[in-house]
Amino acid sequence: MAMELTVLGSRELQATELPSLIAAAGRPAATAFRDFFYGELANNHTQRAYGHAVGQFLEWADLQGLELAQIRPGDVGVYLRQHAGAPSTKKQHRSAIKRFFDLLVERHVCLINPAASAKTEKHRIKQGVTPEIAKNEVRQLLATLTGTKLSQVRDRAAIGILVYTACRVGAVANLRRGDFQGQPGKMSLRFHEKGGNHQGVEVRHDLEAWINEYIERASLKTAHRDAPLFRPLVRREERLQATAMEANDVGRMVKRKLRQTGIRTELSAHSFRVATITDLIAQGVPVEDVQELAGHADARTTKLYDRTNRKATRNLVERISF
Repeated sequence: MAMELTVLGSRELQATELPSLIAAAGRPAATAFRDFFYGELANNHTQRAYGHAVGQFLEWADLQGLELAQIRPGDVGVYLRQHAGAPSTKKQHRSAIKRFFDLLVERHVCLINPAASAKTEKHRIKQGVTPEIAKNEVRQLLATLTGTKLSQVRDRAAIGILVYTACRVGAVANLRRGDFQGQPGKMSLRFHEKGGNHQGVEVRHDLEAWINEYIERASLKTAHRDAPLFRPLVRREERLQATAMEANDVGRMVKRKLRQTGIRTELSAHSFRVATITDLIAQGVPVEDVQELAGHADARTTKLYDRTNRKATRNLVERISF
């Protein structure tokens, strides 16, 4: 069973219910557990994912009658072989377990890290699985984003940012009023990306106009620089709430617009990122430049988004003569 991890105060932290295997191992294990999940993991998404992976493994080990210090690489290997997840999921779970046991070894709770030498199935990704939205579909969608209602200008600005900056949907949700900065005609957006990274991207003129229109319509011109830029609307009212939109809110909005336009429903907000990266690479833009725009630490990650090879393969198979 996955562990549910939430933001806690110091007293609440000490009272956190521990997995039985951790509780049975004594105070040093309990302290290491709390320090790992509430100290080392700053990102909420990572905290939840690691809580799920480590929680599942500890529950399995407990059912096998193992004690924490008795767990060996063979046990981790058996666990991963019987794990029902895909190879990529197994690798992610092994990584979480390994990192957790790194701390247990460092705190002298365990003598060895049993996940360090445990192996999973080889998993090589040649291309990402996110479906790409076609150029004509992007143009079709943008052509429908008209109107002067607050909801309409907000959605146009948000989708425009996804299309013309190749940013992640979470980066749009995290934007603050002060992140849209610069001089008229030379504006830029400062994105708060995962891992605590920040990235500045210059804004093209039509996108700048859409964002300015939204700010004007939403009365955000004089808002504090730390105020959320994109916010949900009060239900059935053309009025913004004070809180920021979540990434899921932006994703649902995109899905709704795609559905209303009659575009494929398997597409998502991330499809714009795939399409923009593919479009730039297809035009001959150096991968290093596209990597910089996408905010990838490694150019190999950028190449996973490139769908030009898929188009070449499609052309090739069409030439088979039987």
